[in-house]
Amino acid sequence: MAIQTVGILSPGDMGQAVGSVLNQHGLRTIAALENRSPRTKQLAAAANIQDVGSLTQLVIESDVVLSVLVPAAAAEVAQQVAQVISNVGKQILYVDANAIAPQKVKSIAQIIASSGATFIDASIIGPPPRVPGRTRIYASGKQAAEFQQLSNYGLDIRVIGDEIGQASGLKMSYAALTKGLTAISTELLIAAHRLGLDEQLWNEVSTSQPELAKILARSIPSMTPKAHRWVGEMEEIAETFKEVGLTDRIFYGAADIYRLVKDTSLGKETPEESDRDRQLKEIITTLSEETATN
Repeated sequence: MAIQTVGILSPGDMGQAVGSVLNQHGLRTIAALENRSPRTKQLAAAANIQDVGSLTQLVIESDVVLSVLVPAAAAEVAQQVAQVISNVGKQILYVDANAIAPQKVKSIAQIIASSGATFIDASIIGPPPRVPGRTRIYASGKQAAEFQQLSNYGLDIRVIGDEIGQASGLKMSYAALTKGLTAISTELLIAAHRLGLDEQLWNEVSTSQPELAKILARSIPSMTPKAHRWVGEMEEIAETFKEVGLTDRIFYGAADIYRLVKDTSLGKETPEESDRDRQLKEIITTLSEETATN
């Protein structure tokens, strides 16, 4: 199948950047933006993602539908798309690139397959792909090579197997390391601040773990406007680990940390509003003070 048009569900921070890359390399990208927020519409316009209005029109015009949503919305939106596909009788490639557990992606695959569409499991590792070489998209499924065509249009897509769930499982494992570390570090830095030991702790970390200090100084400030999305991702990781016989409590705890952060003034900022020069010490102080009464 020759891919000419990619439908983006939805053009948030990640979806907008993916759409922008595809546009820059010659593909048409579209989105269904009726009833969407002004911010989402602005992000789509900035990336030259065309608004086709309805989900039905998006399916009619797309060769590939790429789902990049908050985890909680993945199954519901897939059900809506499957209904539209059934109604219009369109052959389409549906790519689920959401941060969800393998067992959930397998159930979504069944929903999409029942409509007659082709399903691909995918996962995005790295930041929104605004800088070449920093973001990888892993894919699995028997037809994953069809999706890999988008590597010709600026994306780094790597097929890792024929089984639905492999790409999502890789995302869950990797995000457990990166975002799990950020959650643990945020909590312990807040604890040190409340104990009056934040300066001493940071001096020790900077001395004995200088590479870790650099990672935290970068990861925690960039986390705060994304915390609302990471709550669901931690819960998906918890369910993934539970499914393979491990404890789910660690990552439900990480979800609790991100739930605290999302309700603070920092957590309510959009990525565009977040001050990139804000220092880690200021962030921890703010989080400590604003979560003390929660």
